[in-house]
Amino acid sequence: MCGIVGIAGTEPVNTRIYDTLTVLQHRGQDAAGIATTAGGQVFLRKDNGLVKDVFHTRHMKELAGNLGIGHVRYPTAGTSSTYEAQPLYVNSPYGIVLGHNGNLTNAATLKDELFALDRRHLNTRSDSEVLLNVLAHELSKQDIDTLKPAHIFAAVEGVHRRCEGAYATVAMIPGFGLIAFRDEHGIRPLCYGSRETALGRELMVASESVAIEATGFTFEANVQPGETLVFDMRDRSVHTHQVATAKVHSPCLFEYVYLARPDSIMDGVSVYKSRLRMGDYLAAK
Repeated sequence: MCGIVGIAGTEPVNTRIYDTLTVLQHRGQDAAGIATTAGGQVFLRKDNGLVKDVFHTRHMKELAGNLGIGHVRYPTAGTSSTYEAQPLYVNSPYGIVLGHNGNLTNAATLKDELFALDRRHLNTRSDSEVLLNVLAHELSKQDIDTLKPAHIFAAVEGVHRRCEGAYATVAMIPGFGLIAFRDEHGIRPLCYGSRETALGRELMVASESVAIEATGFTFEANVQPGETLVFDMRDRSVHTHQVATAKVHSPCLFEYVYLARPDSIMDGVSVYKSRLRMGDYLAAK
């Protein structure tokens, strides 16, 4: 169980990501992290603890840039080490920063493949690092002159072929933009919203709709199971593609029972109303 957010803005996004993480704090209280990018450089702050304890004024000043992602963690795989706090970064290709909510069920097999076949070294026991390196490897296999959304879609298609389990994911590439994708079963929630400013369109991705609305964005849609969303910062355009064939939609029941905030709407279902209806069914039984 984790909470993820990504914002592609027209002004610095550090404080808005911080505010969003406080809204999503219920999804993970063991660790928190924010990564931003400006001028081709990635700025990262993460540590164990609550959002209010991890980030102080000196840290926020260093998180420069109009593009960033954030994560709050409750460790369900790997360890509770600070090194496994997210976002996670890999420098090749392009520099990819990733936040992941979910669990890969074939992480051990993938880890062996990444070392033996892809020649990639993993430094933690986190399945999120496995997911990041699979994405990076699939992107590096392509013949690219100028990175385009189609290249991202092809790379994520490779992720779907190789990765099994739950993954609601947000990532960013310096100088390119924001990426979000979801497993074919839609096990973990993911949605996005936007807002228009005098300087252009801004996009936000988050685990729950309440986080989008609390930050002043207008909710647009859920990232569908098997769908990938790309926001290109170069022309501020949004691209979506059904990369993998959506299978039976199987959201985690505990999202509605326990994990999500009651004021969120997930895949078109009010969490609060779902809990009332479950109470009705239980009483009738």
